Amino acid sequence: MPSSALQVARTGLEAQDTRMRVIANNLANVSTTAFKRDRANFETLAYQDTRVAGAQSSTETAYATGLNLGTGVAVQSTTRMETQGSLQTTGNSLDLALDGDGYFQIQMPGGQLGYTRAGNFSRTAEGQLVTSQGYPVQPGITVPEGATSITISADGTVSATLQGQAEPTELGQITIASFTNPVALQAASDNFMLETAGSGPAQIGPAGEQGRGHIRQGMLEASNVNVVEELVDMIETQRAYEINSKMISAVDEMLRNANQTL
Repeated sequence: MPSSALQVARTGLEAQDTRMRVIANNLANVSTTAFKRDRANFETLAYQDTRVAGAQSSTETAYATGLNLGTGVAVQSTTRMETQGSLQTTGNSLDLALDGDGYFQIQMPGGQLGYTRAGNFSRTAEGQLVTSQGYPVQPGITVPEGATSITISADGTVSATLQGQAEPTELGQITIASFTNPVALQAASDNFMLETAGSGPAQIGPAGEQGRGHIRQGMLEASNVNVVEELVDMIETQRAYEINSKMISAVDEMLRNANQTL
């Protein structure tokens, strides 16, 4: 019936609007350090089975085909694409990038651990290694006052040359968290991810071991958003939205003609 077609087209408008929002967020974060783009996944809504294939059409025969009417579409979920972003050299000794899988651990307010791939760290007045929000990196690393030549090796070992010493002193080691299902991490603000039941518990270990990426000092991971791909998806979404809008207009015209005729 035409009224059912209106409902189906309405679900198409809502689904494409949601997809456009996902694309808009990807493009808005094209310059966000270590941002991972999202993809909208669609699913069909329930079908109205007016006639099932194989059902009896008479005492001696059965229908060869069924009559199934769809009720529309919806966005099922969003999937975060975990592909590696390009590594950009900054020259800042406290800028860190992960070359491979894994996340830095951050102590958030309230004691909760957050996870991030954005390694644009800095030091507090006390020398503690923190994020730009002031949240400490875990395990805690404190650089003594006057320390020079801070080096962070590929396995996360932090060393610095202290006053009065010729040889570098080891200050600690930054460990990396990995997850069985990282796409199930809950995205939060400020580039943080939160552990969920779907992601599994964090598995902590040195960088470069058991599939964890190596740490690259003086570099940052760029967003993995491809602007050209997002623009193509945007045009596709816009066209799909327009088609659903035209469907509503066509069905409305059909209803108007029916009312005028009857």
